[in-house]
Amino acid sequence: MHLLRNAELYDPAPRGPNHLLVAGKTLVWVGRDVPALDRSLDVQETDLEGRRVIPGLIDGHVHLTGGGGEAGPETRVPPVALSRLTTGGVTTAIGVLGTDDAVRTTAELVTVARGLVAEGLSAWCHTGGYHVPPTTVTGSVRLDIALIDRILGVGELAISDHRSSQPTLEELLRIAGDAHVGGLMSGKAGIVHLHVGDGPRGLELIRQALATSELPATVFNPTHVNRTRALFDEALALSDLGCVVDLTAFPVREGEDAWSADEALVRYLDAGKHPSRVTVSSDGGGCLPVFDAEGRIAAMDVGRPSAIGDTLTRLLGSGHPLERVLPAFTANPARLLRLERKGRLAPGADADLVVLDARGGIADVMARGRWHVRGGRAVVMGMFEGTVHAVSS
Repeated sequence: MHLLRNAELYDPAPRGPNHLLVAGKTLVWVGRDVPALDRSLDVQETDLEGRRVIPGLIDGHVHLTGGGGEAGPETRVPPVALSRLTTGGVTTAIGVLGTDDAVRTTAELVTVARGLVAEGLSAWCHTGGYHVPPTTVTGSVRLDIALIDRILGVGELAISDHRSSQPTLEELLRIAGDAHVGGLMSGKAGIVHLHVGDGPRGLELIRQALATSELPATVFNPTHVNRTRALFDEALALSDLGCVVDLTAFPVREGEDAWSADEALVRYLDAGKHPSRVTVSSDGGGCLPVFDAEGRIAAMDVGRPSAIGDTLTRLLGSGHPLERVLPAFTANPARLLRLERKGRLAPGADADLVVLDARGGIADVMARGRWHVRGGRAVVMGMFEGTVHAVSS
């Protein structure tokens, strides 16, 4: 058991000074007065001295098995190590496959997610990848979602990108319908998480799907929508139709035709859009290629799992109220993914929390009732960390 004293609690709404009691993997009590506990109980007490405590961050887009491979086999990115997630404040990670959904498989992704769960994180994934037909375990999107515990939806299915299968409207609707019904059968999210490239068609295929089907708008979840400013404007309009749009915390160069995740989130909220229909993810472990005019790789970077924590820190450093921006990292992805015990700090929730330092950086991280990060340093490491090369944060 852990008794956390003197927390300035955000749930993600501001709750003021509170104490928190954790038993096992669950937050069991929150209150203003320290509870009277039987002295026979083994309770570890921590005085947080008024620091801000928030729910653990939920990263809805991580290449857990590693991304890349777009410039040859030597460019395949290694799997993401446990501490690269936790030191960035991430306590829940959703794995995806990208361009390589042939050599890298959904079965492998499920296995890596289960490995992270065994190491103390919360991890799920999507079935499929960039291409149509989706790479599945059972041969069916619907059955993958309905029968495999770790699979929540489909993704990242690519549109408006030269690396995609150039899916037709009919193909997208068939996949989305299977995802939705699989979700209904299992009580899961059943979403289609859509990689959106910088092609001129933008979000047109999603608008057509909404106009020509009975599927709920929440089934369609486009990501990377801040990669160009015109695409971001499309995403603002799409959120009005009920879609949850995902901002990627990738690096943006000065003068680039893109919005950083922190800039995009502020612009989204300032535009008066529905505050629950926006999320932020890292693309951690994913390849961030730059292509020349002939479609060849000109430069390459790797997405860092720490990027969403860094984004939150920048927002706080710029003076934005924590309660205004925090839902995009916590409650909003939890709602979209139907993870009812995540994204909040209330009795019955999973004991996933982050203690912020004075500047809004990640100081301490508890995942499922166990301290993983103290004073900004990992105290729990993955099985092979230090013995093999891992994706840097």
